[in-house]
Parts: sequence; structure tokens; C-alpha cells
Amino acid sequence: LLFISCLGDGQLHTSCGIQKCTTDFVSFTSHLNAALEDFDLEFCKALRAYSVCTYRNSKVCRGNLVYHSAVLGIGDLMTQRNCTKDGPTSSTNPEMTHDPCNYGGHTEAREHHVGERAPPPTYLFCGLFGDPHLRTFKDHFQTCKVEGAWPLIDNNYLSVQVTNVPVVPGSSATATKKITIIFKSYQDCTDQKVYQGMTDDLPAAFVDGTTSGGDGNTRSLHIVEKVGGKYIEMHARYIGTTVYIRQLGHYLTLAVRMPQELVMAYEESQDLQLCVNGCPSSERIDQSGHLPLPVMGKLLPWGAAAHPLSGYTLETATTKCHEKMLVKDIYFYSCVFDLLTTGDANFTAAAHSALQDVEALHPSKERWHIFPRSGGASVGRDSKFFVSLGFLCLIFVAYL
Repeated sequence: LLFISCLGDGQLHTSCGIQKCTTDFVSFTSHLNAALEDFDLEFCKALRAYSVCTYRNSKVCRGNLVYHSAVLGIGDLMTQRNCTKDGPTSSTNPEMTHDPCNYGGHTEAREHHVGERAPPPTYLFCGLFGDPHLRTFKDHFQTCKVEGAWPLIDNNYLSVQVTNVPVVPGSSATATKKITIIFKSYQDCTDQKVYQGMTDDLPAAFVDGTTSGGDGNTRSLHIVEKVGGKYIEMHARYIGTTVYIRQLGHYLTLAVRMPQELVMAYEESQDLQLCVNGCPSSERIDQSGHLPLPVMGKLLPWGAAAHPLSGYTLETATTKCHEKMLVKDIYFYSCVFDLLTTGDANFTAAAHSALQDVEALHPSKERWHIFPRSGGASVGRDSKFFVSLGFLCLIFVAYL
């Protein structure tokens, strides 16, 4: 926020309380995540509280440039976020703002009791899409077989299981047809809720027919349908967790954002979690996270590069994926790989939406893109590796 950067201005008078107003606003908004559904609601509440605070200080701050910058900034932000001038405001009383069914408020409650500022919670991301490609909570990217039912997440708060089926006859390539999610009961915030989605049956409700858990007024857990039968979101405020499920073509994709301390809250018997520990080595298609470079210029494994079984050549698959993804990262190459494997253009949309989900949910922008590696060393974006696409040939052999 540009007007906050003026806090060190030499014209800041001790009688003017604008600094306290701004500090409170930063405190109200520092834990908010723009990807979450209630962001605008909470941000507008904070803006209204900021506006009220500046109004109370209007007389003593009349000649203060920082004050006037803040007033103008508040007005601009309220217009951008379509905030109404009348409505609820954020409270300056920590005890009043503590909500046991809002994970973002847990840190504030600890600060109040301990008297020291606690570090903001660390969030982790996991995603699954395509044939299938897995991005773990540790930002490791793997391509796996994992046919049948496999646990992605299994901790004290959340369980997520996917069921994968073969995509192409005679190949070990699989994709996700079914997703089962269990939100475990938690204090007074929610009873246990089970969700089950399948290809062509992606309901916007839990299996018991409800769309939320706990008190309907607090909305500590609820489902939002974004595209009828094709895209839903689940928001679990009480555990700070967001889940996206999409159907693209005949298969499903999944993206999850969850606090690290909750991700790691599991027993030793629950260690088989693909999102936490990745796929077992026997199920891996890639080689220890590295994408091997074959000898350049070789034909694709099925014989004629111009007419592969999938209907795509390296050139046409590259062109197709480049229509939606300009950055040649691992999502781009996963798209090319899936087209060569299946010939199904829907996998292009799956890879593209998987990257969009990363950009919406992953907390670290600098880690959104993952680039392939070769020979144990990172391959730069300008490397010849990125124009060759030859590494896909060798991976494809492993799939057959």
C-alpha cells in the first residue's frame, strides 16, 4: 500500500494518531489471503475500521500529509474493492476478534496470551493432475503410475484419497476418476463431513446433502460451486485449508492449500501420504525427480515421429501446449507428455488449470514455476534443453 510507506515522514506529529490507525489496519489484513472467498469481506471491514480511525483523528491530523495520503488511499481501496461505507468493522480488541473456528485468528490469540508477536503461519501446497503428475507439499514434482486408490493426505484434520484408472490400453498411464475427502470433526466448528466426487458427478454438497459444516452462520466449512458439475471449491476456515476440484475432459484435478503445522500432525502409521512423502519408488515414472535427456534426433518409441499413436508429434504437441502456457516450465512439459501419451487435448486444459491453481493457492510466488532438471543440475530457461523437448521420448518409453 503506497500510503503506508509514508510512515517515516518527518511531518508525522506526535499528537496525530494516524500511525496507530495504519498499524491497526496492517494488523487486521496481514493474515488475509486474496485467494480465499472471504477476503473482500474481511478487507472491507478493515478498511472501514481504518476510515473510522482517521475520522476520529481528523482535527489533530489536519495539517499532516501522511494523514491526507491515508485518507485518499482508503477511498481508492474502498472503490477498488466495492466496499460500502456503512457496515461491520474490524475490532481493535484482540479478545473480541478471536474466533476459534478461524485458523487465521489462532495466531492472534496466541499473541494475546503470550504477549509476543507470533510468526505468521506457513502454508503448503499440493496438486495432482494429468497422467498423473504430483506436486508435493515440499514442492517436489513427480510423475507416477499409482493405479487404484491412494491417500494424498491423511492427518488428524483431513483425509484425501484419489482413485486412478488406466488412460490408454497397454500403457501404465493413469488419471484420476474419483476423489474422496474427509473433514474430521473439530471442536464446535464442524462435525465430520465426507465429500465424494467422480467423473461426471461432481456435486456441490457433502454426501449427507449439506453444503457446510458446523454453525451455518460462521461458515467454518463450506462448499462453493464455481462451474456447475465441473469446478468446486471447499473452504475450511477452522483449519485454514482450501481445496479445489475440477473436471477437465474425463478426469479430475485436485489442488490443496493447508497450514504446515496441520499437514505434519499425523501418526507414524499414516506415513503413506503422496502429498507429504511423494510416490513410492516402484510407482515412479520419472527418475528421482530428474527428467533424463535422451540422444537428440531419435524417433519416438512407436516408430514414425510424424504419425505417433497419440496423433501428436513433438512439434504439434509443443504448439498445442504453447497456446495456453507461455512459460516452458514443468507444467508445460507435463502437458506435452500427456498429449504424446494419450492424444487427449483435455490434458492441455488440465495442465493449464493446475498452474492457475498454483498461482491462486501457493504462498510463494517465486516457487510457482518448477523447471526440469537434467544430470542433477538445474536447467535454465534459455538452455537448449528447452527447445529440444527430446527428454519426453525417454520418459514415454517408461510408460509403455
